[in-house]
Amino acid sequence: MNQTVVTNFPVTDDVRQALEVSLRGVDELLPREDWTRKLARSAATGQPLRIKLGLDPTAPDIHIGHTVVLNKMRQLQDLGHQVIFLIGDFTTLIGDPSGRNSTRPPLTAEQIKVNAETYYTQAAKVLDPARTEIRYNSEWNDALGTRGMIQLAAKYTVARMMERNDFHQRFTEGSSISLHEFLYPLLQGYDSVALKADLELGGTDQKFNLLMGRHLQQEWGQEPQCVLTMPLLVGLDGVEKMSKSKNNYIGITEDANTMFAKVLSISDELMWDWYTLLSFRSLAEIASLRQEVAEGRNPKDAKVLLAKEITARFHSAAAADAAEGDFNNRAKGGIPDDIPELQLCGAPLGIAALLKQAGLAPSSSEANRLIDGGGVRVDGGVVSDKGLKLATGRYVVQVGKRKFARVTLA
Repeated sequence: MNQTVVTNFPVTDDVRQALEVSLRGVDELLPREDWTRKLARSAATGQPLRIKLGLDPTAPDIHIGHTVVLNKMRQLQDLGHQVIFLIGDFTTLIGDPSGRNSTRPPLTAEQIKVNAETYYTQAAKVLDPARTEIRYNSEWNDALGTRGMIQLAAKYTVARMMERNDFHQRFTEGSSISLHEFLYPLLQGYDSVALKADLELGGTDQKFNLLMGRHLQQEWGQEPQCVLTMPLLVGLDGVEKMSKSKNNYIGITEDANTMFAKVLSISDELMWDWYTLLSFRSLAEIASLRQEVAEGRNPKDAKVLLAKEITARFHSAAAADAAEGDFNNRAKGGIPDDIPELQLCGAPLGIAALLKQAGLAPSSSEANRLIDGGGVRVDGGVVSDKGLKLATGRYVVQVGKRKFARVTLA
């Protein structure tokens, strides 16, 4: 096995600064000594390091929890390294078993194509498109063929595969594990071989797969990549990781007003974790801001700064300013200038039916639940009677703090 060895180069102040940037907010950086040597070599030779992030297009949209690793990519990109945004169009056909307690249903090729078309457009809101290499792992995985797949599978043992926590747990519980799921970490690892990656990023749930890439590179006689895992972002509820299924997420395609308001809804304590993982402010700036809050500054001031930074990243600075104004207006009980205008028929119309037809509630039963919770207003007054019927006229209907509609009822 002809494995390349990282040659020692001087660890300068610039290298130490690059290491500090690399370590910001990380869960693990393995092996740290190898990464320091890679940084030193890059600084001495002027050769950028190749940094890989793979995402499977399992859904058409990504939320800001996904951008934690994208932010790290951007930080390393700004240091002058080559980042590779890898779209796992081939591996999505298998379905990543990481953290799963059952076999994941694979997507069709048509679904993958539709999702992949939007992925990079959204990621480019964080990465610099001009300095990003975009790849699809079908480029080399389609070419493997049956012979290549068998040769790849021979590089790892079933015993070691079963050491993986989710496989071990499912086996112990008697849950099914399909043979094709063993191929997923092998193929993700082979991506690193094909791309000659120096570093691969992922969430903490990806550690096994990332280490597989390091193992396979050694099998192919390459210098093994380092592995950097980032924490999973805690969602709006302050408890669970951000997830669409838990409805505690901020989608990066959401409108600016909604995005701004959702950031302001997080707890004061969670805000500092979000600053570390999502903000592009320096750690020194964040520490100074946190000290100001500890000394009596209103934590909302810091949260507004974070909300404006995140909103501006995915929209614009002007949109972030407008969102702040919209939020303040609503907090004072005001009605936003730009709200949907609808025309409905059927007066006198029950309030639950009106909310459903206006798109302010998904169903009449949910509308009644919102009324019971005091979350529905008509022309500024709280609706408490689920039997309320509205006559012909024009009304401003509000649900919660952020949903409005100006309804003309005939």
